[in-house]
Amino acid sequence: MLRISRDCVTDCLQAGQAPAKYCRDGEAVAFETRDCYDDNDITEDNPYGNHKGGLENPATGPLYVMGAEPGDVLKVEIMEIRLREYGIMRTSATAGAFHHLYEDKSARRFTFQKNEETGREGFWFDDKLWLDCDAMIGVIGTAPAGEGVLTITPGSHGGNMDCARITAGSTLYLPVNVPGALLSIGDLHARMGDGEMLICGLETAGTVMVRVSVLHGESYGKLFQALPLLRTETEVMTIQSAPSLEEASLLAARTMERFLASSAGLDDVKAGMAMSLLGNLVICQIVNPLLTVRCTLPLKALEIYGVRMP
Repeated sequence: MLRISRDCVTDCLQAGQAPAKYCRDGEAVAFETRDCYDDNDITEDNPYGNHKGGLENPATGPLYVMGAEPGDVLKVEIMEIRLREYGIMRTSATAGAFHHLYEDKSARRFTFQKNEETGREGFWFDDKLWLDCDAMIGVIGTAPAGEGVLTITPGSHGGNMDCARITAGSTLYLPVNVPGALLSIGDLHARMGDGEMLICGLETAGTVMVRVSVLHGESYGKLFQALPLLRTETEVMTIQSAPSLEEASLLAARTMERFLASSAGLDDVKAGMAMSLLGNLVICQIVNPLLTVRCTLPLKALEIYGVRMP
């Protein structure tokens, strides 16, 4: 399997970046990632870490996918996420839902271990609460066509969406804006609730194995009018980011309505009614420069109308 080293990282997704690796259409690739703190040595005694000048929210890449051209769609199948042995959480006095409660930063490190009863990897939050790991990807995106976008910011290219459903077994569809797509991945979380309320999830590093395929625009343009789009075993979801949750919610709902109407052949009245009966709006994160909301729809509903996701 092709591998991209954790030495190849960026804090900005942009056109013109020198690729870390080249891959063929349909090839499997492993991305070795750093954590969002650039693997700074953060401890409870030293919540600021021991080095300065690191990247903020580094992402591994970019990967150049041969045959991907502007107007195509990059299909990213997330095959496996392997985590290092610990994760870190840190408070903030300036951002997140609870920043008003903290005068300074504090940190805690959680060590992962296997639960002897279930066989699942997890950690003790304290002496009473055990939590299973539920690994997800915070940053995953292609290069935008215009100006570069920092890896702390989400957008139509993907980026720092912090969507808790981007896990092993899911498939993410991203726009190809530049030749080769230039895919980057980073900011792993061992676990994170929807909203990322503190300012972070359980931040960690690891290795993400994906398979990347090119869906050519002339064949799939009708299906993929709104990206990013995520598919799990049971749902499809649009992911949208905006300066406010209201704007992000409207964008997520409206892009899903367009997707449903065009793919299933429904008029706007039927599509809107189906959305209100079956769809759900969920906050992904409230802490990044743009806020992110996803709109979900059951895959079964699409399949009834003959819609099959490639």
